Amino acid sequence: MSQYIGAIDLGTTSSRFIVFDRAGQIVSMAQKEHRQIYPQPGWVEHDPMEILHNVNEVTGAALAKAGLNAGDLAAIGITNQRETTVLWDKASSKPVHNALVWMDTRTDALVSSFAKFGGKDRFRAQTGLPLTTYFSGLKLRWLLDQLPEARTRAENGDLLFGTMDSWLIWHLTGGTRGGRHITDVTNASRTQLMNLATCKWDEDILEAFAIPKACLPQILPSSQIYGEVTTVPLRGTPIAGILGDQQAALVGQTCFVPGEAKNTYGTGSFLLMNTGRKIVPSQAGLLTTVAYQFGDEPPCYALEGSIAITGALVQWLRDNLNLIEKAADIEPLAASVEDNGGVYIVPAFSGLYAPYWKDDARGVIVGLTRYANRAHIARAALESAAFQVRDVVEAMQADSGIELKALRVDGGMVCNNLLMQFQSDMLAAPVVRPRITETTALGAAYAAGLAVGYWKNTDDLRANWSVDHTWSPIMPNEQRETYYRYWKRAVTRSFDWVEDKPET
Repeated sequence: MSQYIGAIDLGTTSSRFIVFDRAGQIVSMAQKEHRQIYPQPGWVEHDPMEILHNVNEVTGAALAKAGLNAGDLAAIGITNQRETTVLWDKASSKPVHNALVWMDTRTDALVSSFAKFGGKDRFRAQTGLPLTTYFSGLKLRWLLDQLPEARTRAENGDLLFGTMDSWLIWHLTGGTRGGRHITDVTNASRTQLMNLATCKWDEDILEAFAIPKACLPQILPSSQIYGEVTTVPLRGTPIAGILGDQQAALVGQTCFVPGEAKNTYGTGSFLLMNTGRKIVPSQAGLLTTVAYQFGDEPPCYALEGSIAITGALVQWLRDNLNLIEKAADIEPLAASVEDNGGVYIVPAFSGLYAPYWKDDARGVIVGLTRYANRAHIARAALESAAFQVRDVVEAMQADSGIELKALRVDGGMVCNNLLMQFQSDMLAAPVVRPRITETTALGAAYAAGLAVGYWKNTDDLRANWSVDHTWSPIMPNEQRETYYRYWKRAVTRSFDWVEDKPET
């Protein structure tokens, strides 16, 4: 049997290829960023061809770094930014438009139009999702409406829709020469076009959104052999796992028991709690989503709290305000002051996601006085991530009736000790960082490894998980609640900023 498992991680800001061994340890990794394209305020795009090129580059680099080739890999898994939407020409395999990124808000008029009849929860019973600019279905609708002849060509099956997993697999498995047009249940559940109970495209929603079924990918489980890669450097390697990035992190954190939860701090932050085979409708502003489906087993579900901006706020301070030179500089700058100096940042750059779902909100910095300096702003930026996670945790406890005993964390921001301690203080609960923090890619590797027998079962995966560090709360309760009360006041200042736009 081949020695290793590979994972392609298609993130919001970069693409990575990571090779793991049987213990879940990283053997080799390569990463490359791609451009963030902002045609208008609130619009965010990626170049799908650039990402495809980067994937090929990082795959070759990671294998070369470890002296490996495709034959050393038992399989690869794929994980991806979930709601980002691509529409491409079946005959040429070229995109007909840049990808619309998950945080893009150009569909706000469509959201308002559909919400007029039945409200924002019009399709929640079928999909577990509110009407918002976040999800892929209305992004696809926008492309079909705006691009010349796109609708007719999609109806004829000449244009293909997919999230980034579908786009990549189409090309890896041959493209115009027999490429597979597929997705998995986790990514499909984020389109707002799939019925959670059946895990099939919902005919009534397709009709309501005017989405032609001919352009949609086939929905498959998250762990099975889908085909082999036909291109170098992975030619001949089975593709055997597909998971949306946050569901992949849940699997990577081995949260297989109902009630277990993880939070990933990336561009945004995403807290998922496993609810098992049970579909739990949210009454507190969360999403109900598919967690994973391994082979022929029934799907498992999760409650999710999606936060649009956490790590991206640090990037904004670096790139837009030049407050820091590199992301790592924010921790020592924030630690140079004892507190936030009364400053709070609500990073509603593309509206507020869970649990508020305010598309018309925009970012605000409040509490400024002459006393405040750049260190207070840096500290407020980090604290905003912890406050938003507490918002979600409180909603999740209300929905599930389960008190959070501890929070497993992963993602780029978990190396920030100041943030992790403040997070524990805000939750009044332990925050636990595992030894392997690349849990998104690891989850995709786990899904692929299970499909090819590299790991026997989830008990094998659990045996790999171990703790690197635990933060316990030290802040007095009165201080904790004062901080949080001011945060809630700051959030309300971000509401109702964008005026209603005319319908499209």
